[in-house]
Amino acid sequence: MKIKQMIGCAALGLCGLVLSSTAPAQINEHTFRIAINGAPGHPVVVGSEKWAELINKKSGGKMTLKVFPSTLGGDVQVLSAVQGGTIDFASMNSGILQGIQKEYAIFDFPFMFASPKEADTVLDGPFGKKLADLLPSKGLYNVIFWELGFRQMTNSKRPIAKADDIVGLKLRVIQSPIYVDTFSALGANAVPMNFSELYTALEQKIIDGQENPFSVIETSKFFEVQKYLTVSNHMYNPQSLIASKKKWDALTKDEQDVLTSTALEARAWQRQNSRTLAETSLANLKKSMTVSVLPPEELAKIRAKLKPVIEKYSANVGPELVKELQGELDKLRK
Repeated sequence: MKIKQMIGCAALGLCGLVLSSTAPAQINEHTFRIAINGAPGHPVVVGSEKWAELINKKSGGKMTLKVFPSTLGGDVQVLSAVQGGTIDFASMNSGILQGIQKEYAIFDFPFMFASPKEADTVLDGPFGKKLADLLPSKGLYNVIFWELGFRQMTNSKRPIAKADDIVGLKLRVIQSPIYVDTFSALGANAVPMNFSELYTALEQKIIDGQENPFSVIETSKFFEVQKYLTVSNHMYNPQSLIASKKKWDALTKDEQDVLTSTALEARAWQRQNSRTLAETSLANLKKSMTVSVLPPEELAKIRAKLKPVIEKYSANVGPELVKELQGELDKLRK
């Protein structure tokens, strides 16, 4: 009898282990919102739509992500709302976060990255994690880095075929000090402006031009109000996919795992789609815009003019951080 009881207890214990290991995931019903300051078709908008699809599928339909392109406010307002927990997620140029964490200005250094592959390796490695780990103290959680790509210049006045052609142009820039300083150093009249106001400002000739990646120029229809496009690759834009820490911490581990794993899957898709879209957009823009490519000697002149800007912001973000990033890039380039 005792043997039978022992066998029964063992069986019950084994059943308990089996039941424990197959316990259902703790996933509840959620509807999240993500804000992106871009038009439909924008590479981060479509990346977010892909992420939404993956979240819904992996959560068994319990978790829904609604994508809001250019409707929940400008970057500064959205960032504050995510910190406060009134918006769940946002994706924006990583450099914009320098307003709350000065080290993020390093992502806006002119000519920092030479290729998307370099950027991927740095962002997905220890350096990217180091920057991401600075945000929880600011009420944010950096889920992952996506991409927007290399920035180019457009204007309605003249072709930019050399460095001096930038002088005197009234150019809209991101609401970020390093952008203002960069284009001021090149002799332009740099006008910080929210993206949602940009098309109208170009159309009404309030400003002469702007700078953005090819895909944004096309999806935002700037070719309708701009004649000249210059290929300069002057800055590469990582995109921070950020969450409200308040909202993130309230989720179960299983819910966080769904969001993280699907974001990783969406990242590979988003980056590849962004790069394909850039090539397609350039081909399409050539049909309606005059396109010029800055030659190496003119890019060298631009780099020389921007040296004081890089020195200024290197001091701001910390020379050791800049040295660390440059060390990572040097290893990749060898």
